[in-house]
Amino acid sequence: MLLANLLLTANLVLPNKFFIEPKQQKFLQVAQVQLPKKSNMSKAALERLLTTEPVQADWFTSEFLAHVPISQIQQIISSLKQGLGDYQKVQEQGKNYIVVFARGYVPTQIAVDANGKITMLFFRPPVAQGKTLEEAIAEFKTLPGKVSFLVLEGKSERAALNANTPLAVGSAFKLAVLQILKSQITTGKRSWRDVVELQPIWKSLPSGTLQTWPAGSLLTLQTLSALMISQSDNTATDSLINIIGRQALESISPRNIPFLTTREFFILKSAKNQELLQRYRNSNLEEKRAILQSLTQQPLPDPSEFGGKPVALDIEWFFTAQELCSVMEQVADLPLMSINPGVANAEDWERVAFKGGSESGVLNLTTWLKAKNGKQYCVAATWNHDAPLEESRFFNLYASAIAGLK
Repeated sequence: MLLANLLLTANLVLPNKFFIEPKQQKFLQVAQVQLPKKSNMSKAALERLLTTEPVQADWFTSEFLAHVPISQIQQIISSLKQGLGDYQKVQEQGKNYIVVFARGYVPTQIAVDANGKITMLFFRPPVAQGKTLEEAIAEFKTLPGKVSFLVLEGKSERAALNANTPLAVGSAFKLAVLQILKSQITTGKRSWRDVVELQPIWKSLPSGTLQTWPAGSLLTLQTLSALMISQSDNTATDSLINIIGRQALESISPRNIPFLTTREFFILKSAKNQELLQRYRNSNLEEKRAILQSLTQQPLPDPSEFGGKPVALDIEWFFTAQELCSVMEQVADLPLMSINPGVANAEDWERVAFKGGSESGVLNLTTWLKAKNGKQYCVAATWNHDAPLEESRFFNLYASAIAGLK
């Protein structure tokens, strides 16, 4: 979940599901790694991993398993097979590999030690067989709950499903924060180089890392923005909301008034604050603002509270697919938008900008793409349901729709 521990990823995401190594990087975040010279041992280790069940602990180094449990590895492999069909083969691709499934493939990196034990394993975003937009819409319609989907080519609508229906979008709301900041920088009110001190009250729960930094740490607006988008850092996000002002965000998003910080989001959703949540729901705007102000004195809940069944999905950020593409258009030119390319295979495009968001029961992926022939696209999809979501199905369907655009 992007609003519990992915907010995932993506990087959502999302969605660290396809990136297994001891450092536990973000899901869908492309990492540069130094690989050893290819050997038959690496390919054999990968083939065994995908064809032999159950996965065995002695296939991995102890250092690897100290950070990534066997159960997580098995879950990832099962998710890949569920989304892409039966395993077919492993193909060499330069210094790396492609794992071919019945309905797509996964670029993969692997490293083994002298004994053939896996020391690093990296599944990049799956590349599903491309679907027509009509096929994609038909499959999106089969998902339980509420779904929106939009594909724009330039300003023209290529495909749409409930594209003007507001849905909860999780961390995708951070696109609006970036839009306001960019506007204030353009008018000269601020600069990317402005330095701020990290305030204790700005700290939130993961995802991200800034919540562990000491108060008073010096950060530029550029750094805060890059962390907010590429790692979906919640503390970076709340820092920027406090800097640019809640009112500025509400001016472009009147549906989301009061515009919540992620810290407020977590406190209101905490199981220990049910009475507070009901009071907030039943209050008028002035009373809601007073309640939010009082939350500065409330401690953050334990992160372990989040990740089960969907909770209070009315406490969220609501945008339509059309609105997300409009905001994305305003910020897609910023280099920081391409640090994490999300679901799209960046090598297939001249440029990719991405932001997603999720919590239990909420999932969004929004991608701006510039093709090598110069065409530009925006693809936004959101799924809300009052039960945990089948994320792999959604990711694979979305990736397949993007693949069909090339």
